[in-house]
Amino acid sequence: MGNEKHFVLVHGACHGAWCWYKLVTLLKQAGHRATALDLGASGIHPWQLDDEVSSISDYLQPLTDFMASLPENNKVVLVGHSYAGLCISLAMENFPEKISVAVFVSAYLPSFNSSPGNLIQQYFKRTSVESLMDCQFKFGNGIEKPPTSAIFGPEYMKIKVYKYCNPEDLELANMLIRPTGLFVDDFSGDSLLTEAKFGSVRRVFIVCEEDEVMDEEFQRLMIKNSQPHEVKVIREAGHMIMLSKPKELYLCMEEISEKYYN
Repeated sequence: MGNEKHFVLVHGACHGAWCWYKLVTLLKQAGHRATALDLGASGIHPWQLDDEVSSISDYLQPLTDFMASLPENNKVVLVGHSYAGLCISLAMENFPEKISVAVFVSAYLPSFNSSPGNLIQQYFKRTSVESLMDCQFKFGNGIEKPPTSAIFGPEYMKIKVYKYCNPEDLELANMLIRPTGLFVDDFSGDSLLTEAKFGSVRRVFIVCEEDEVMDEEFQRLMIKNSQPHEVKVIREAGHMIMLSKPKELYLCMEEISEKYYN
């Protein structure tokens, strides 16, 4: 089709490509290409976190390989949800010429003026231990340092992550989630993101107003510090918006791609 666009969808922590199934269906029905990727040791990716994913480079290998495989004249709409905001930011730095627009869906939105790892530190400083409920963390670098990996607990999933989702999607998620490395040290390096590369890619942030994982205040703080090209708001939207409000998210993607895709 003449208006076909290619969307590349990157999942957040503990999730996999499977969480995009509703949005992928809507995009394909509209005549677009949609590629949902499993990052390292996520979804059905065969690697195991503790044995085969020791760095952010390992975690991002599927995304890096995919972006590298794209023809030079093939640009995509790169979409990251939640923790994947950091992941797509590194892809923007490495492949700016292959991205028409990067979409941050209630996602970590870094700035080239500071280390992406600072955002992780800010998040944990703002988040009380009590609010994390039954989530489980590993502290491979010592209890006094930020956690090295995490997995959501079932109560946290039900009450916060999947609050606005139907029970079937929550049950599916409980069966499929896997622990995610946080790679705080890797994200804390200087000059990971530059104005010339990361800063050259157009960025759109989608605010989810009722997100209890990435609360709206934190979303707005990142927007203020990073200054994306556009901000869109989806009201009454929780963290897993691609499952609870897929049509609204799809329409948002259509608007963004019509404006920025080239």
